[in-house]
Amino acid sequence: MSERIAVAMSGGVDSSAVAAMLVKEGYEIIGLTMQLWNQRRLPQVAAENATGRCCSLDDVYDARHVAEQLGIPYYVVNFEDRFEQHVVRPFVEEYLAGRTPIPCTLCNNFIKFDQFLEMADGVGASKIATGHYARVTREAASGRWQLRRGVDSGKDQTYFLFGLTQAQLARTLFPLGGLNKPEVRELARALGVAVAAKPDSQEICFVPNGDYAAFIDAYFAEQGIAREATHGEIVTRGGRTVGEHSGVHRFTVGQRKRIGIAAAEPLYVIATDPATQRVVVGANEDLMRARLTARGVNWISWPGLPSIPARAEVKIRNRQVAASATLYPAGENRVEVRFDEPQRAVTPGQAAVFYDGDLVLGGGWIE
Repeated sequence: MSERIAVAMSGGVDSSAVAAMLVKEGYEIIGLTMQLWNQRRLPQVAAENATGRCCSLDDVYDARHVAEQLGIPYYVVNFEDRFEQHVVRPFVEEYLAGRTPIPCTLCNNFIKFDQFLEMADGVGASKIATGHYARVTREAASGRWQLRRGVDSGKDQTYFLFGLTQAQLARTLFPLGGLNKPEVRELARALGVAVAAKPDSQEICFVPNGDYAAFIDAYFAEQGIAREATHGEIVTRGGRTVGEHSGVHRFTVGQRKRIGIAAAEPLYVIATDPATQRVVVGANEDLMRARLTARGVNWISWPGLPSIPARAEVKIRNRQVAASATLYPAGENRVEVRFDEPQRAVTPGQAAVFYDGDLVLGGGWIE
């Protein structure tokens, strides 16, 4: 009997190509789509004719169609309650606490590589496969599984995968890790995949119009939760009041647009303080930081941080070029990162992910 693999099918070209590739290679494939968010909720923040978001109802239709094309069993699994508990609510709480969360990383940690593996067990699959652009290798000497960047630097998704465990890596396949996006589309066309030309998703599935603040307001209203007053002052670094705002959750570090005040020189959000409801603004150079502290660090490819300082390249945003830095222990599951050159807009709530070339050493959350 061939090995049974559960493929996470999102309805996009990447996961569809993965399913088609594995079918062609002779594996027994079962397609599973995760229903994460009821798209009919919060209609007041839904964008008309919204396109480019992941996990929509149209995506479920497309995934089912591809599965029919391939002749594989296909199921939709409802994870809405867990998704709300582990992704949506933390997303709201982080914004209200003055931080900028990454819901896709939370989804990977608590849904796609946690609950999905349990579902794979339920259908008798020994492994799972996804359309992420990443690679998994194994170190011969230690037997430790390692996460590596995808060869397509423009599509590499390891920044969002730093929270994976050894047990999860051991059972995960990333068939697209050695390909670039044009190659994947050409492969999908060659395999006759119906969604070969489908555009990539861009928006967060539960914020289809991209307005995070409006989503938070609508979510609180739906839940019947009375919000405390969130208006406050916009101040300079020196404490001079230059304007007012209607909630710190409407701002993120590095933001320039929609601050709501006029100035002779461009102003950027330098920090937010939920305790005082203050938003601090300043010049672009005020955004530069030479160090940060990351909490909740997961050493995905290393057994742990050495007791001595360690060199690494560090990404503080997905699209950023990794910056050279030195890592220092800063307590349990905490690391201090000291950059060789100051970095712009170090943002609390975002991830700091540590690399050694294409090897992902680990990562944590910026305090």
